[in-house]
Amino acid sequence: MPKKKTRISPSTSIPRPHGELLYGRNSVREALRAGRRKLFGLYLAKGVKENEIIRDIRHLSQRHGLPTRQVDRRALDGWLHGANHQGVVLSAGPYPYSDPSVMLAQAATKQEAPFLLLLDRIQDPQNLGSLFRAAEAFGVHGVLLPKHRAAHITPAVVNASAGAVEHLEVAIVGNLVQGIRRLKEAGLWVVGLEAREDAVALTEVDLSGPLAVVVGSEGFGLSRLVAESCDWLVQLPMRGHINSLNAAVAGSICLFWAMQARAASSS
Repeated sequence: MPKKKTRISPSTSIPRPHGELLYGRNSVREALRAGRRKLFGLYLAKGVKENEIIRDIRHLSQRHGLPTRQVDRRALDGWLHGANHQGVVLSAGPYPYSDPSVMLAQAATKQEAPFLLLLDRIQDPQNLGSLFRAAEAFGVHGVLLPKHRAAHITPAVVNASAGAVEHLEVAIVGNLVQGIRRLKEAGLWVVGLEAREDAVALTEVDLSGPLAVVVGSEGFGLSRLVAESCDWLVQLPMRGHINSLNAAVAGSICLFWAMQARAASSS
């Protein structure tokens, strides 16, 4: 009696593409728009609903000369272990990290006072992605991350930022305190966001000039040496019953306030 043939599931019959797998419609579109990574291929789930963003992704993929393949949705689920890919996956090279000198040079080219964001041991990908999104939206020239005890840019972080990080200059520095020292030498004022009694209200500090905003980790705030390296420690004025906000929300408010101050000083 002949052996019964084993049916191969579509999720296992298609090998996982090489490189990083960026997923989600906004993340993939922004990676294609930015064009900063090496790009290998686009994968769309069979039956994915055609809409404006999918048409943008197809068009951008064609401009980059990328091969586009339609695959079973279960294949994407298997590659990404169930992450919400929305039927869109982009195979790409690693994130192109930058350098603080590049950020300062770009600010000079734009004839703008430097505006940087420093993140002290942020480990939650959602908070990191939200801060990247705010940084891009509010005109930050670059973001510095410490090498150790911090989340770096992964596909999950790209997705959490809705692809905004693909348009940002991001540098990893070995020591955040030394990074702050170099920024001070370059003429930047450093403001640390910290909810404590000796911190001044954010609204009382001039944020219009060359500025670096430092946001601390979830639940712990700024490390002692980082806090001591800042020119000012500031906190958000609070009127409700709770006395703190999470890192992403507080940092986003601070960046928005700084953007408003910078706009007012240049008008």
